Order: sequence, then structure tokens, then C-alpha cells
Amino acid sequence: MSDDTDVQRPKRRLQEFGRRAVLRGAAVGAVGAATPLLSATASNAASTATAGGGPAAGSASFRWLGTSGWRIDVGGRTVLFDPYITRFKTGLFDGAFKPDTKLSSDPELIRKHIGHPEIVLVSHAHWDHIADVPHIAKSTGARVIGTETTFHLLVASGVDPEQISVVKGDEVLDFGGITVEVVASLHSRNKRHTYFAPGTLNAPPAAAPMTISDLPEGDTLAFQVTVGTDGPSAFLMGASDFSERAVAGLSPDLAMIAVPSSTSTSRYVPRLLRTLGRPGVVVPVHWDNFEEPLADPPRRDPAMDLDAFVAQVHQESPTSRIVLPDYLTTYGADMRPRQR
Repeated sequence: MSDDTDVQRPKRRLQEFGRRAVLRGAAVGAVGAATPLLSATASNAASTATAGGGPAAGSASFRWLGTSGWRIDVGGRTVLFDPYITRFKTGLFDGAFKPDTKLSSDPELIRKHIGHPEIVLVSHAHWDHIADVPHIAKSTGARVIGTETTFHLLVASGVDPEQISVVKGDEVLDFGGITVEVVASLHSRNKRHTYFAPGTLNAPPAAAPMTISDLPEGDTLAFQVTVGTDGPSAFLMGASDFSERAVAGLSPDLAMIAVPSSTSTSRYVPRLLRTLGRPGVVVPVHWDNFEEPLADPPRRDPAMDLDAFVAQVHQESPTSRIVLPDYLTTYGADMRPRQR
């Protein structure tokens, strides 16, 4: 979640985006399959396998699953980040939020979009990030990487504890050609400088979580995923705040940045972009109404000022290409990453 639910969200018609859009002069939009997120410069070099027999940099592709979710395919391997695909109604976007909304997953819909995941990265335990993870873990055997709270919630939901790797931040995990750097992070805050459903678990709950109110935040992580020994690298966020010290030195090629719903975090966009080294590509995420199906075009969450976010990115990092993603479009990475 990116906002406290007791703030009334306007019931105005939500804006839809077409296949192409231009916001404040920035290069924004998504086109057909395999649209490159990175510049085509040095694309020939990118098709060469990396040293040590790892996957080629150009073999990586990225697919937005809505909210902050991503499917990353590297050759025949798949990494998922915050895969929330079922997208059930809670009343959040209608001004009638129901904390007792039952958790549910649509197995057929999930199967259609996740491929055969090897790794599932979870930023935090709110329902729009973790609700489908128990089913994915149990049905695919994928390794789940997340906080201690995520561990306890998944175990209570019937996931084999041996499948779950608990992390805190600063871990650098080698998956044989895919490197996952774990980044300690922070959850976004509303206008009152508070946030939705705080709390952590240090033991499994007495019963399996049944409603969205059974899912506390449980601390928040970000991740950087790097393909091969030299990239490309993608920084993945699940909420719109961060630890400047934890992010320093990452220097990703792609930055999937959560759009804030308030200005409570001081100079969020310029500080983050500067600390990340002004990435070549910035992809706004978590700006959509995540209770609308992925089969429809993305619609804005009216609490998010996406235009202002894009303007701030353009001002702070004018050389960054800004890509506004479409649901389920496959984006290719065609270029070797810059030196870190």
C-alpha cells in the first residue's frame, strides 16, 4: 500500500492511458512486445554472453504486472517481484474501504502470467504485494525472498519454510548468473506522516491470514537484480520511500520507482535519483488503480500526481529516459550497462 486508507480518494473518473503518451516533454510510453527499456547503443555488445558463462545482457526482458510488480525473464529463467495479479476489490478506490475483505487468488489468471518462476522477491507484506505469493510459492516451488514478517505469514499460509529466505538488507545473493542485492528500505507515508497497517511479526500468527487486515507491513525492502556479471541491472521498489545510505552506490541501469501519494518524504524524487546516480531509464510504478484487471489499460490512482512525478524526474535527471509501462508488455534491455 502507498497511502493510509482513511484519506478519502476522489470518486472522479480515473484517467486511462493509451499505448503512447507524452508527459511534460519526457519520453514516456510503451509500444509493442520487446520494446527496449534501454537505449539501443552498443546493442551488438549486449548480445555477447558475459564472462564466466552467465546469461547475455541482452537476454533480459521486463514485464510490468501492475502496482509495483515485475516479471523478469533471463533466458529460460524467471524472477518475480511483488506479483499481485488477482487484484480483487476492497473498496479502496471507491471511498468505501473494507479492511475485512477476504484474501483470494485466481489460480488460472496467475498461471497465465507468471511463467515458471525460480525466484520471488517480496518488498513487504501488504496485500497488493503479497496476496498471490502463497499460491505462487506452493504451486511452483519458487524460492521466496523477503522479511521475517513475510516468512511467518507465508508459513502460516502453508508455504514450506525451506522455500523462504529471510533477509534484512545488504545481502548479495548469487543465483548463478542472476545477482540479487537486498536493500533495506522504507514504506511510503501519507500526509500525516503515517502509513497503512504498520507492524512486524516475530512468530507465525495463530491462524492463516484470511483478510487484508491480517497482513501488516512487516518492514520494507527494495532489490537490485543484475543479469550476468555486468548487467543490465534493475532497481525495484515496492513503496515510495527509501534509505539514502542503503541505496548509495547501487547505480542501476533501470530504476522502477514508486510514485508517492504525498509530499511527506522530503525531496523524495531528487534525493533518490541523485543517490542512484541518475539512472539511464526511470520507470514509474505503483501509480495505477490496482483493483482493475490487468486485461484493461492502466488507470491512474487519483491520489498519485503522476505528472508532477515525471516533471521532477525530468528536472533532476534530464538525460534519463522515462518509460510509462503498460500492463504485460514485454520490454527488452538491449545495451551493456555503464560501469559501476
